[in-house]
Amino acid sequence: MAVQHMHGATQHVTAHGIADVEGTASLPARWLRRLLGLPKPGMQQMLAITIERSGTRETWTRRFAHGRMRSVLDRATGSSLLREQLGLISLSFELLRDGKEIDWQLRSARVFGLPLPRALLGEVLSRSGEQDGRYTFHIDVRLPMLGRLIAYRGWLEIVDGN
Repeated sequence: MAVQHMHGATQHVTAHGIADVEGTASLPARWLRRLLGLPKPGMQQMLAITIERSGTRETWTRRFAHGRMRSVLDRATGSSLLREQLGLISLSFELLRDGKEIDWQLRSARVFGLPLPRALLGEVLSRSGEQDGRYTFHIDVRLPMLGRLIAYRGWLEIVDGN
């Protein structure tokens, strides 16, 4: 039920929870996280999310204790892929159901509208599901020569969904 509510048709969703955020401490990784608007690493961060929907577009604003991350999700035109715009990068995902979870498979990425070679995409793990009535998530992004750019996992409880 929590997954359906977070990814459903409700125009406005607010949820609160906790997330553990990790990432390599190298200067290039810190710089890239800042450029993309990703949160700083820190364990047991309070997290508040708002989702605003308009047509097929969803604007997700994630407020971590150590940073704010905003992205826009929309169906790619003429495709079954879901596109996520995160700063200057556009990611295209195929969503696969795995039992009660959703597995987000990264299929392509673009920067400034130009396609990135697959070798530069690294490894992206992105899963969402439900446990004990809470929405759960696990995201882990590792880039070549950089290592773990960011990983965050945790849970959310929906507090408002109109």
